[in-house]
Amino acid sequence: MSQLTDRLGELVRACFTGIWIKSLEPSEALLEFARLCREEDWQLLSWDIAQGLQIAGGSSAAGEGATGTASAGTVLADASDPVSAVKALMALSNDDSTKILVLKNYHRFLSSPEVIETIAKAVVQGKVSRTFVVVLSPIVQLPPELERLFVVIDHEQPTREELRQLLSGIATEPGEIPDGAGLDLVLDASAGLTRYEAENAFSLSLVRHGQVRAHAIWELKTQSLKKSGLLSLCRTGGDFSSLGGLTALKAFTKRALIRAGSAHGSAKPRGVLLLSPPGCGKSEFCKSLGNEIGRPVVTLDVGSLMGSLVGQSEERTRDALRIIDAMAPCVLMIDEIEKAFSGVGSGGSGDGGVSTRMFGTLLTWLNDHTSDVFVVCTANDVAKLPPEFSRAERFDGVFFVDLPGRLQKDAIWEMYREKFAIDTGEKIPSDDQWTGAEIRSCCRLSALLDVPLSQASQNVVPVAVTSGESVDRLRKWASGRCLDAELGGVYHAQAIGPDTGSSGATKTRRRVTRGNPELN
Repeated sequence: MSQLTDRLGELVRACFTGIWIKSLEPSEALLEFARLCREEDWQLLSWDIAQGLQIAGGSSAAGEGATGTASAGTVLADASDPVSAVKALMALSNDDSTKILVLKNYHRFLSSPEVIETIAKAVVQGKVSRTFVVVLSPIVQLPPELERLFVVIDHEQPTREELRQLLSGIATEPGEIPDGAGLDLVLDASAGLTRYEAENAFSLSLVRHGQVRAHAIWELKTQSLKKSGLLSLCRTGGDFSSLGGLTALKAFTKRALIRAGSAHGSAKPRGVLLLSPPGCGKSEFCKSLGNEIGRPVVTLDVGSLMGSLVGQSEERTRDALRIIDAMAPCVLMIDEIEKAFSGVGSGGSGDGGVSTRMFGTLLTWLNDHTSDVFVVCTANDVAKLPPEFSRAERFDGVFFVDLPGRLQKDAIWEMYREKFAIDTGEKIPSDDQWTGAEIRSCCRLSALLDVPLSQASQNVVPVAVTSGESVDRLRKWASGRCLDAELGGVYHAQAIGPDTGSSGATKTRRRVTRGNPELN
């Protein structure tokens, strides 16, 4: 039995006569309900506006609004009248048998006082007559009069085992299902899809390649996330070899994620919070992390969660987090999080407390979620983040990504000169206080304008100059509070000066003895 069937069976036996099922797959939920009713010998009725009221099982019944003797598939009520179906159920309560009425997409009719009163009466009467009202809807939209009469349950998206069974039913020929790691990649790519979407993805891959492959599923999955409007899937970027510096951060995250699911599988990684001046590679690290460990990178844009209706933003936040849990294992990137929740610092007075409630939902999820989701949050201004956000057990570590030092700059120059086909013999211009983004900009402009690097550098003004005070303030705050993304250990820094980046010789740092950053 599925989780939905088990939960429904418990509620019916306990005589919960008002049940609301939130489901993105109403047809699949109805099939599971029909199987349960056959096993328990319960009478099942269903209503939708297209087909009206129908009864399954071949029983005879008549009630108010009925058109005659009922049999399997017989229409009993006016299809366009949402009240007649409920009244028909109430009229069928003439024996001790259990009768269940499933109302599909009934939330659209709950603005009518007559519908609300009829539903409330049917739910209360059902305690005596053992008649049950089940609303099957993609959203939960209960009027105040019905809130205490209904219990709400979720129709969960398919598990890995259910996806495996679905795959076996579609790919029936030898060689169509990959073995070992290939099958794990297919199931990872399918996580978060509905049964209908997964079936389409498997079929499309078979038509294209003659085998079910993960990359074909990712293509449809990207479209699915775009349609939701809550999340996006990042499939760009390279691996760690395309990102200069950040040695300790790379080693820490890779070691934690590779060891997840091993002998210490009960200790799951949670994520990291990255603080730095703009342009130091935080976002690129998120993208390269997913490619390095073979996990999808899901981006949460908090702005897309905002809705115009009361309670809509909070509901969208919960929906997005449920989708993220269903997509595990994955990497979740929340970029510029201090800007996304800018109203939190003022108590949410500017938006009626919406951002504060959304932020609270995210904090609770960060602390309590058990799914294999590795969260990477980035921020440029720590002053806007409340202290409870970065406490232990919400993140595995808070890292400060400093301006790159000489060794990191040399590696970044080499990488971008190769990317933009710039002569390696050309002299590197003065790059004091430059970030990786500014080095990339110089190389790109050199290739774009067909000028030497020294001339292209005249168009680059480093952020450490334009915003020197804020960068210095961020460094001072991070000193002694954050981990060093380059060398590991606790970060210590002095004010901005020439080449005072992560490996600069003029930088003051607590000395940590270690042979390998992975041992941090």
